[in-house]
Amino acid sequence: MKFARKARAGAIVAAALSVALVATGCAAGDSGDGGDGGDGGNLSITFLPKNLGNAYFDTSNGGGEEAISEFGGTYAEVGPTEATPDSQVSFINTLTQQGVGAIAVSANDPEAICDALNEARDAGVKVVTFDSDTNPDCRDVFINQATAEGIAKIEVDLIAEQIGNAGEIAILSATANATNQNAWIELMKEELAANYPDITLVEVVYGDDDDQTSFDKTAALLQTYPNLKGIISPTTVGISAAARYLSTSEFKGKVALTGLGTPNQMREYVEDGTVTAFALWNPADLGYLAAYAAKALIEGEITGAEGDTFDAGKLGSYTVGADGVVLLGDPYVFDADNIGDFDF
Repeated sequence: MKFARKARAGAIVAAALSVALVATGCAAGDSGDGGDGGDGGNLSITFLPKNLGNAYFDTSNGGGEEAISEFGGTYAEVGPTEATPDSQVSFINTLTQQGVGAIAVSANDPEAICDALNEARDAGVKVVTFDSDTNPDCRDVFINQATAEGIAKIEVDLIAEQIGNAGEIAILSATANATNQNAWIELMKEELAANYPDITLVEVVYGDDDDQTSFDKTAALLQTYPNLKGIISPTTVGISAAARYLSTSEFKGKVALTGLGTPNQMREYVEDGTVTAFALWNPADLGYLAAYAAKALIEGEITGAEGDTFDAGKLGSYTVGADGVVLLGDPYVFDADNIGDFDF
């Protein structure tokens, strides 16, 4: 898979402009029709992120709100303040009791919320996972931001380029149970072993998708490993916290940092030289696609079977793949040459 740094910029800029509209409050939430729309299905769709107050999920859920406004559904967001394995269970149970049409959830743990989700499905609630999946038998479809292999490869390739293909690196992840990060980390290890024998992964640490914890973990890594050459942080909270630490430390310009972040979070650190390049998909598009998938499930357009197709508004038509997975697209690399073109 190829990851063009500047190709497709026009398309992504257009997408980013739509995100900016969402971020400034141009998307409406409630349809005013009690959640019924389309073909008469219950288009009351609630987004359940890993935790509230997370800039990444603010953006992705904003994309969901935009989509739901377009097709006349009712948008809501609920969630825990901390991204612990079972913190989403009570919210799922409440949404089931309320009889929502669908839940769009980014799972903190692949197993911990399965019983609650299957009870919701038994009650007629459609379940879409996005960003971080559960076990496939706990949901109807999973909206995957990009292939795990593609995400792992771009992060390893970026850090390798920035440290000259040799030296010690560490990974600053989200929670220890996060499905998506754990899959990426295992593939990163495989990529390092296969193609970068002179790079040594010394440790994987977890910032729990909390800014201060991630900041502290960054400091601890640099104290523990004086020869550390780079850090990969496959989480938007982690990479911005690590960049904040590095930007005012003696390690600025000496220890490379890459991973997954949003342009608005990372712009100052790219412009001041703390970070050379990082990657991400468009999180607003991820939420937008999740909302349209929920609509398609509610209205019976798809069941989650491989080969099902559905319309996703401005994003076009999508096809459900194996195991009920719908792929948004490829990651994109942001650097000093293009970061000024984006606003999300």
